[in-house]
Amino acid sequence: MIPRFTFSLLVAAFAAFAAFASPALAHPHVWVTAKAELVYDSEGRVTGIRHAWTFDKGYSAFMTQGLDRNGDGKLTPDELQDLAKENTESLAEFAYFTVLKGNGRKQDFDAPRDYSMTYGDEALTLVYLLPLKAPAAAKTLSLEVYDPTYFVSFALAEGDAVALAGPAPQGCAINISRPKNADQPVQAQAQPLSEAFFETLTAASTYGIQFANKAIVACP
Repeated sequence: MIPRFTFSLLVAAFAAFAAFASPALAHPHVWVTAKAELVYDSEGRVTGIRHAWTFDKGYSAFMTQGLDRNGDGKLTPDELQDLAKENTESLAEFAYFTVLKGNGRKQDFDAPRDYSMTYGDEALTLVYLLPLKAPAAAKTLSLEVYDPTYFVSFALAEGDAVALAGPAPQGCAINISRPKNADQPVQAQAQPLSEAFFETLTAASTYGIQFANKAIVACP
């Protein structure tokens, strides 16, 4: 039987595992290398974000325990589809770790779709489309990806981590900024924080915003 976990349950379970394995282990516990595509319609409006998140090898191994149904030593997209569905849908609790603003106005998201998972090089990659509730016609867009609780550390991939898909306006420029302190362990910061502090954080917390990856898209 395939274990069915939501993302939040996986995080909780992995937190317990990490604490048992290494009590001194500080946040973050999970690392994600992220890519994103802003999807445009024929009128030059943004209609959604296509995320691609690759999890670190340790977390990927934890997530995939017992999922090789036919025992052939390989994990196929079909074997991972239930996990992709459960975890993508449960991301609503964290607002999909995504903040998109059009001309400074925060955009609302609809239910995700087109989700899938693949496994390669000992790492899981989750891909899904996050539609906007209403298309955004904006000359300036800002996209932030981060976990407010900093249990998960997001890092934009090198190179073209953020791209424009569909009939985007001509001449748009993309500027990416990465957090300066993302590589500094929590325990090495000027004021070290305990695990007890992180246990109080919720999806509404603002602590993780300092580790946000941000992309600005400016169109003529």
